[in-house]
Amino acid sequence: MRLTRYSILAGILVTLSALALSCVGQSLPGTSQQAADRMIELLQRKDFTPAIELGTQAVARWPRNPDLQHLLGLAHFQSGALESAVPELTRAALLAPTRADFHYDLGLSLLARKDYSKAADALKKSLQLKPENAVGRILLGRAYLNSNRGVLALEQFRLALTEDPNIPLGHYHLGFAYASLGRTREAIPELRKETELHPENGEAQYQLGHTLLETGEATAAVPVLKKAIALDAGRAEAHYDLGKALAAAGDYKSATEALRQSITLNPDDPSAHYQLARVLEKLGQRDQAQEEFATFARLKKNQPAEGGMASGRVR
Repeated sequence: MRLTRYSILAGILVTLSALALSCVGQSLPGTSQQAADRMIELLQRKDFTPAIELGTQAVARWPRNPDLQHLLGLAHFQSGALESAVPELTRAALLAPTRADFHYDLGLSLLARKDYSKAADALKKSLQLKPENAVGRILLGRAYLNSNRGVLALEQFRLALTEDPNIPLGHYHLGFAYASLGRTREAIPELRKETELHPENGEAQYQLGHTLLETGEATAAVPVLKKAIALDAGRAEAHYDLGKALAAAGDYKSATEALRQSITLNPDDPSAHYQLARVLEKLGQRDQAQEEFATFARLKKNQPAEGGMASGRVR
């Protein structure tokens, strides 16, 4: 294929651009502070590759400088390279153990990596150094909850709300923690507060509707689940729960529509086929119901024998 003049020029520009970025990393500023300032500039511009190149060389030259180590970790973290971010941020926290922000950023990267136990340790250290951090307490609560320490999570979510009663997701996380501990009656008012403070939060709307349904309040769940769907129509479980709630309220026709939409979005969920079969039986559509029962049995058989919620009880 013949190269056009434009494509040749474009190739030259790309090559020059790559060389320019490479030179950024190869030309170290004269002092560690100048290197840190330059890295901050690059991070603010989201130029992560040259920031990482510069940071790597700066840390090699000034290995005992915690700020450079921290900035290099942030560059990796913001570029999405969690496996590279964690060791750099860990070293920064070891070099400057009294820096609350270093432990906080380490905890955040560990949380993103789903290393919940270590994330909790880092976030706890950060809060010991700087207790007034409502967002930090929310994150610590999440780390506790995801490492099966629900009671400790409740404490952190309550403390976060004491510091900032209107913090986004504060009541949501407290309600979710109550629900995860089986304390659904206590979860409902917290989830309701979240939907009142932040009505655009589709996740909170869904969890409120789901919890109402779980506690037998199907009629109250219907409008909440409809609002959750209006905020996020692609959420299969919201359509599924709406179908269950409508069926429990006796509106079988609308229930079939909701359940069919759930199946459209997630055709491999056996529970949706099972619930649809039961509703079709109520409507006297026995042949269609048997088809759905057969699909349910096939999908259920293909599920893994283990795997928690993925292995699927009939919901």
